[in-house]
Amino acid sequence: MDFELTPEQREVQATVRQFVDERVLPNAIENDINHHLDMSVIEGMAELGLLGIVIPEEYGGAGMDFVSEALSCEEIERGEAAFRTLISVHVGLNSLSLLRYASEEQKQRYLGPQARGEKLACFGLTEPAAGSDVAAMRTTAVREGDVYVLNGQKNWISYAAVAEHALVFAKTDPEAKHKGISAFIVERSWPGVSAQETEHKLGVWAGSTGELFFENVEVPAENLVGEEGQGFEIAMYSLDQGRFTVAAGGCGVIRACLERSVEYARERETFGRPIGKNQFVQDMIAEMVLDYETSKLLVMQAAWLKDRGVRNTRETSLAKWHATECAFKAAHLAIQVHGAYGYSAEYGIERYFRNARAPIIYEGTTQIHKMMQAEHALGYRNLNGRDGDVSPMASWAPALLARSR
Repeated sequence: MDFELTPEQREVQATVRQFVDERVLPNAIENDINHHLDMSVIEGMAELGLLGIVIPEEYGGAGMDFVSEALSCEEIERGEAAFRTLISVHVGLNSLSLLRYASEEQKQRYLGPQARGEKLACFGLTEPAAGSDVAAMRTTAVREGDVYVLNGQKNWISYAAVAEHALVFAKTDPEAKHKGISAFIVERSWPGVSAQETEHKLGVWAGSTGELFFENVEVPAENLVGEEGQGFEIAMYSLDQGRFTVAAGGCGVIRACLERSVEYARERETFGRPIGKNQFVQDMIAEMVLDYETSKLLVMQAAWLKDRGVRNTRETSLAKWHATECAFKAAHLAIQVHGAYGYSAEYGIERYFRNARAPIIYEGTTQIHKMMQAEHALGYRNLNGRDGDVSPMASWAPALLARSR
């Protein structure tokens, strides 16, 4: 078992860390308060290759591995959740899905510009009446000759009003439930497509979250991704990719809260000594250490499987559940360590607290992931799908799998 990072991975980590220190953190509090999306940061991310980090070079990407992606997402969210969210939707949910399921023509037309950072992409799955229950979606796409006529609405879509391309899911056979869902590449500039920002969110104020509306949008038939009825499969694959980056970003929140809390606890004095000498403060610091390292190990386990081409739905689900819950907990503890200053926007700790709440909901709520883990263990759900592959760390899995048969 080798925990050593390669020289290339360390270089990626150091480069992104420096970028966050110089380009993200100095303006993070101000951008958050002003609800300002700093496009110059996104341009900088594109220059670093982060918007195509795991996309092969032949399609304009950086061709890096998933360990490097995890390290990058941790560093980015240490600075600002809005920009890690961009990696999640642009790379994880959209581009990696195109890499797997799109035609060669679609890859050249859409994936290449996305991987190079020339065009931004989002992911249109969630609807007002369809969140965890994907099959409840009401957006429809009806085939009429050489086009599909798309009608419906998507909400809680990150970068909906900014992205040029969207991977949109719609019912092509409304009677077939999840088997009647198909996926399409939709351009925001097309007639009938509109978007608007979602206001009054709890967190991620420095990012973009919005709604997409489709009114008799004529989508060329060649923009169907995969086959009709394959949309649910594509969506589940997409979520495996997005959840991984969410989990890695959670590690960044925990680390930011730990580093800031340690620094503050060393400097802040009460009753004549640093508050870090108080055991209750030490208890909170220790909790953050444990949660960071367990979250990081789960993320790296998933990355290891992904880099070997092994399906990792279960391991990624576990990492996402644990890391996002631990991130929110770390932000809560960091506010407590900082006292009233933690509650103030001046220190920026409350920003981590607000931003860490959404990941517990999106890309599978904690309750969905708990259900998945229990059903894997109980044998009600095949381990990582039909093949039954599982991380070698999960020594319980082979025995339970045998009993479930």
